[in-house]
Amino acid sequence: MDTTNGTRARMPVGDLRSALPKLAVLLALLAALMAWSGIRQWRDAGLLEDTERARDQAVEAVLASHAAQVKQLEQRLASAPVKAALAANDTAAAAAAIRDGWSGAEQVEILDGALMPAYDDAATFGYSKLALLEAGMQGDAVATRVVKDGKQTSFGLAAAVPQGVVYVRLPLARLIDGFERVAMPADGYLALRQGGYSIAQRGNSRLADGAERMAHAVGKTGLRVATAAPDSESGPLGLGAIPALVAAALLAGLAIAAVLVARGGLRLGNIGKKGTDMHDTDEPTLGEALLRDPPPASAGRAVAASEEGGDDAYRQAEGKTVEVDPGIFRAYDIRGIVGTSLSVEVAELIGLAIGSVMRDEDLTDIVVGRDGRLSGPDLAGGLIEGLRKAGRNVIDIGLAPTPVAYFGAYHLRAGSCVAVTGSHNPPDYNGFKIVVGGQTLSGEAITDLYERIRDNRLYVAGMPGDLQQRDIAADYIQRIADDVQLERPLKIVVDAGNGVAGDIAPQLLEAIGADVIPLYCEVDGTFPNHHPDPSEPHNLEDLIQTVKRFDADIGLAFDGDGDRLGVVTKEGAVIFPDRLLMLFAADVLERNPGALIIYDVKCTGKLQGWVLRHGGTPMMWKTGHSLIKAKMRESGAELAGEMSGHFFFQERWYGFDDGLYSAARLLEILANRSETPSEVLAELPDGVSTPEIKVDVADGTPHAIVERFVDGAEFEGARLSTIDGLRADWDDGWGLVRASNTTPILVLRFEADNTAALERIKTEFRTRLQALAPELKMTF
Repeated sequence: MDTTNGTRARMPVGDLRSALPKLAVLLALLAALMAWSGIRQWRDAGLLEDTERARDQAVEAVLASHAAQVKQLEQRLASAPVKAALAANDTAAAAAAIRDGWSGAEQVEILDGALMPAYDDAATFGYSKLALLEAGMQGDAVATRVVKDGKQTSFGLAAAVPQGVVYVRLPLARLIDGFERVAMPADGYLALRQGGYSIAQRGNSRLADGAERMAHAVGKTGLRVATAAPDSESGPLGLGAIPALVAAALLAGLAIAAVLVARGGLRLGNIGKKGTDMHDTDEPTLGEALLRDPPPASAGRAVAASEEGGDDAYRQAEGKTVEVDPGIFRAYDIRGIVGTSLSVEVAELIGLAIGSVMRDEDLTDIVVGRDGRLSGPDLAGGLIEGLRKAGRNVIDIGLAPTPVAYFGAYHLRAGSCVAVTGSHNPPDYNGFKIVVGGQTLSGEAITDLYERIRDNRLYVAGMPGDLQQRDIAADYIQRIADDVQLERPLKIVVDAGNGVAGDIAPQLLEAIGADVIPLYCEVDGTFPNHHPDPSEPHNLEDLIQTVKRFDADIGLAFDGDGDRLGVVTKEGAVIFPDRLLMLFAADVLERNPGALIIYDVKCTGKLQGWVLRHGGTPMMWKTGHSLIKAKMRESGAELAGEMSGHFFFQERWYGFDDGLYSAARLLEILANRSETPSEVLAELPDGVSTPEIKVDVADGTPHAIVERFVDGAEFEGARLSTIDGLRADWDDGWGLVRASNTTPILVLRFEADNTAALERIKTEFRTRLQALAPELKMTF
């Protein structure tokens, strides 16, 4: 380039004009590509909207049909002829009166409440019909479900009567007629589902596997309408429909301009002016223009703080202020009440905060799953929106237990995941368990998410991240079944408490060789049968009775999101998780002599000696699934467990807490022994112990009370540990008091060699607590 006279070398005008036709063709092709992409996305968006509209109409139609049949039964039970027949103990006349004039009623019968004929041959009678009758006897409301009655699938209703339970069988059409009549696009997919069974389905069945991600519950019926539309790919450079069409118009305009210039119909700047050419102009080159006035950075921006919103608010672009309650940011996760402290808008901010942390750590991909709570789809949608706004690529696995979301982070090579779950809390709760870069967020990392929102330190990318939907349940089951197979079949009852584990636990345990009897395995976010918390013995009563009735080998219970395990024997004994950990430890240490085994401060005092006798290294640590996982990663432990029912296998697994995998490993051990499962479990060392005891305190004070308790602790002859609250170990037993990190309670537990020692230890703790905090209502 010659610059000796201070002039800039330029392309001759003739050469530029000769290149313009090729440029025009290229611009036209790009315009066509953008236009095609925009039109396609516009069409796909319309298809999605039409399918969602059909889903909502289907939900309303099924709900109306369901309500009409329930009302029929309620009115007939309240009628004078039925009441008179029941009062006379004439069940045949009562059944006839119920059926009289009920168009379509195929069968009406009144069964004795013991249901002994049904339990004597449950397989022939039908598990689903039996479950319906049990549900009908448990409350005042009419119970319903789609049942297999003989060789046909029908719509069943059941309700309690003084003589037992009335059962009504209706044609399935009485429930699904409205569903079948809803107008829907041919390329979409709708399915009316109960648990994992599709009662009726329409449209493109190839989309069936991914339909749970857009599922909507049909009220509180236990039914849901699963929905799917073909995935819509984003346009070139991630542009949406409207930006792609705008880009197409601009490119087409440039192509036309290039043609006009090439043909001389349009001048280039000063070209054509008398006495001037491109060498004489003083206009800057493109590079010089950029140097003089560089464009604004657009790769990402931090969201500006709102002057009106205050420290605890974030003002979105549309001007809506979203209040964020700092109390939902707990020690191990985020958890709150939907409609009070949790909303879609709060979920979006949490997604932005998590995405901002990932951006700081140069992480791009994240897996999102949700449990079966009714608020799950909306909160997951808000979370995903926030993550994508932060430029993160989201893999939505839909309805899935928390451990399946953890598995997805490994299996899909994302390294990060969020499980939208309220765990074992009541139905109106929900929350988020978060893993970023392989580390479960807890403590200060959870607090940092709130502070990012409060201070508006939220990264918003110039272009949203990608979204894809995957169903990895089959991959999860296959991964476990490839490694765990039972030496002999075991008959087991699985109680999912209507939590999300019910959708996958029976499939998994059957895949490894078990004979599974499902109990409350229909996913229902209202938890109509009992609370999904196996750490509370009263929640295991139905499981114990069902194991006895079916003469099963063992009963397994899972919490609401499937990361905890509870176990009962056929005799009705509850096997506490710390004793299960002994069984797991002995098994792991056979293959890994000297391995480190971690247990939390609530576990039995007999664990230390048990691990040592089996050639392992015991370590007691703080309670909390995220704290245990962090300690495992730091120490290289092969196994860990908590009294709450969380088990963490590093050997042959990934080190996260997984109630489903733990159940598979338990059955593997039991099936490999010649003794019965009850005999194997009875051999484990045991003492006289209490379950977890919870004492309510004023909100915000449990840690302060424990600190004062620790400061003045004087337990003669005891070894004291203060790693988490205070634990005092004597030769004949131990006691613990600690502050819960999730709720305003004190958690206590006691164990001793005999009843007298147990009462002595409980009295020592109770006396000191009463002196320290006389306002507490002691429950032990």
